Amino acid sequence: MAKDYYEVLGVNRSASKEEIKKAFRNLAHKYHPDKRGGDEKRFKEINEAYSILSDDKKRAEYDAYGRVFSEGGGAGGQGFGGFDFGDFGAGFQGFDFDLGDIFGDFFGGGRERVKRGRDISIDLELPFAEAIFGGERTILIAKTSTCDTCKGSGAAVGTEFVTCTACNGKGRLHETRRSFLGTFTTTRTCGTCGGRGRVPKEKCRTCRGHGVLRKEHEIKVKIPAGIGDGEMIRLSGIGEAIANGAPGDLYIKVHVERHPLFRKEGNNLVTDLNIKLTTALLGGEYTIQTLDGALAVKIPAGVSFGEVLRVKGKGVPVDRGKRGDLLIKLHIDLPAKLSGDAVRLIEELKKEGI
Repeated sequence: MAKDYYEVLGVNRSASKEEIKKAFRNLAHKYHPDKRGGDEKRFKEINEAYSILSDDKKRAEYDAYGRVFSEGGGAGGQGFGGFDFGDFGAGFQGFDFDLGDIFGDFFGGGRERVKRGRDISIDLELPFAEAIFGGERTILIAKTSTCDTCKGSGAAVGTEFVTCTACNGKGRLHETRRSFLGTFTTTRTCGTCGGRGRVPKEKCRTCRGHGVLRKEHEIKVKIPAGIGDGEMIRLSGIGEAIANGAPGDLYIKVHVERHPLFRKEGNNLVTDLNIKLTTALLGGEYTIQTLDGALAVKIPAGVSFGEVLRVKGKGVPVDRGKRGDLLIKLHIDLPAKLSGDAVRLIEELKKEGI
C-alpha cells in the first residue's frame, strides 16, 4: 500500500508549504535517531514525506497518481527522497533554514551561554529577637574566589600574553562529527585559553594559572527586620568565582529559634497572658515582659477567656519606623479548689445572677 505522506507529517491535504515545513521540523526534532527515544525508521519516513510535499512538482504528481515519477522522488527514489546532507554549512539543500535550528541541541550547537560560577547555599540560625528587629551578621565561608595576585588573569605579575596555540588565537575550537546523515561541524570555547585567544607566558604561582583558588572569606550579611523562619537571603555575586566568567550567588536560609513567650503572625507579635478570675471580673493591671522590655498592661473589667488586647506599635518593625502591634491573648485561671469562704462568696454571686 502506498504511503500517505500527509498522514506521515500529520497535516491536511490542503496544508500550505509553511504548515508542511513546520510539521516536518517538529517531527524531525522529535524522532532524530541521535536523540534519546529517536526512531531512525520514522525519521526516514518523515524526510521522505517532506522531500515530496515540499516540492510543488512532486506534490502535484503525488496528489494526482499517489506516487512520484520524477527522478529521485520518494516512492520511486532512494534514501531520503533525494536529499543532499553533504553540505551542512548552508543547511539542507533546497531548504531555507539552518540545520542547527533543528539539530543543534543534539550535537552541541546553538549559542554558548555565558559562564557563571556555582551558587552557594548555607544555613543561618537566628535568635527570635534578632529576626524581628534585624541587624548585621558576619559569617565565614570557604569558596572558590578570584586570585588576588593575578586578579583572575592567571598570569604572573609583569608577564606578557602570547597567542594560544591550541586555537591559534581564535578562542574557539571547531569539532567535526560524523553520523549516517553526514558531517557536522560545531564550535566550542577553547579550554586552554578560556576563549581569550591568549595565554600568559608565565603562569601565576599563587593560583597556578587558573585565575581562581579556594579560600575563606568573612561576609557581612544584613538581616532584614521581620524575616521569617525558612526565608532566604540572596547575595548576588558572592558565590563561587570562575575563570573568565561571572561569580555565582550566595543563598542564606534563615532558621529562627522559637521564643518561649512570643510568636510572629504577619507584622504582629502574639503572646499569652494568664490572669486571675477576679481580675477578669473586676479588671486590674499586669506587668509583662516584651522584646522592648517591661510593659504595664491594664486589664479591663469583664474580659472573657480568649479575648485579645492590642498594644499599638510593639510588634514587628515595618517600613519607615512603623511597627506592627503586640497582641495579648488572655487566659483565665480557674482555681482547682475553693475554701469555704470562697464557696459562700460565689454562692452570693450566683444569687445575683452572675
